[in-house]
Amino acid sequence: MSAAVESFTPPARPGPMRWLKKNLFSSWLNTLLTIASVAFIVVAGLALGRWILVVADWSPVVENLRLYAVGPYPAEQMWRVWVIVAMVSFLAGVSGGRWGGIARTFALALAVAYGLLVILPISLEYLPLASRLRLAGNILTVGLGFLLGRRLAIKGYQLALAWAISFLLTLLLLGGMRNAALAPYLPLVESGRWGGLLLTFLLAIVGIVASFPIGVLLALGRQSSLPVVKALCVVFIETVRGVPLVTLLFMTSILLPLFLPPEVRIDRVLRAVLGMTLFAAAYMAENVRGGLQSIPSGQVEAAKAMGLNGWQTMLLIVLPQALRVVIPAIVGQFIALFMDTTLAVVVGLLELLAIGRAIINSNPQWLLLDKEVFGFIALVFWVFTFAMAYASRRVEAAVGLGKR
Repeated sequence: MSAAVESFTPPARPGPMRWLKKNLFSSWLNTLLTIASVAFIVVAGLALGRWILVVADWSPVVENLRLYAVGPYPAEQMWRVWVIVAMVSFLAGVSGGRWGGIARTFALALAVAYGLLVILPISLEYLPLASRLRLAGNILTVGLGFLLGRRLAIKGYQLALAWAISFLLTLLLLGGMRNAALAPYLPLVESGRWGGLLLTFLLAIVGIVASFPIGVLLALGRQSSLPVVKALCVVFIETVRGVPLVTLLFMTSILLPLFLPPEVRIDRVLRAVLGMTLFAAAYMAENVRGGLQSIPSGQVEAAKAMGLNGWQTMLLIVLPQALRVVIPAIVGQFIALFMDTTLAVVVGLLELLAIGRAIINSNPQWLLLDKEVFGFIALVFWVFTFAMAYASRRVEAAVGLGKR
């Protein structure tokens, strides 16, 4: 009996040497490829590290950190931006303490980012002591929010509502007031003076948040049994998907005001957001439609057998499963929209990439330092797109996507 029990004992987990031999050195060809790959990584890494630390001149980046962050936003009104940063830091900490998981990871990453900026080895002329102290204070703000999120019984919808209110407050703080009585306390700042990473975030966040429900409605309309609704959705989706984003930006920024009454003027940033939202919504609709078509018809029949009507079946049975299936495609669309914010330069908006180009052209000594500037901008975009991809993988794991 003991021999039989021993024969069914699972084998021991392989150690690192056994894993290396099986995956990297299993044959002479794999061994050669492994050695060549390691050599290439070492040589390329050393060359890149030498360029970053020794050869590269980072003066166009270091001397213009504020421009990269907020563009030509008035320096005397920067306190508004710091209030927004503190508000976001606090809510990020509360979300991490309340929800845990991805929210906790991002709250920690935000605090670490603040810490790295505080100890960044650059002159106080370009990153003043006051700014470093504010960044250090935001680390404490994240921690305070995290503790409150852990200790207080905050409901999920309350926290979501707080994020929505914070976004409206952000727009109010950035834009200021037109009212004569309040203008001395919060003077008006035209959206043409918003720029840098701040404007990139606004374009991406509004586009992502607005395009998702519009895309879902378009997908449902395309599946509708009402001929008029279906036809309108099909025409919109195929028309928008048939033109590049630059065309929509030109239409919303240049042609749209021509069809409006003279007294009606839409903000330039709002027009750009409108074009990006419509463009992303059309592609989102096709992603969601693919998810809807993947749901077996037996799900609908079972829902009808339980007495659910059409809308209940769609909202409670079909749509949640469809959205779960297309999570990777939806996040991919969000990442693409975030990168497409660089096209806002064609309508005169100074987002992050446009600020980098303007900085290069502003000083003749920096004309040959475009690799440093564009490398820095590429790193910024990579950090945020990687964060979105990481969040997508965590969500997929949480909902069991890809598991059987």
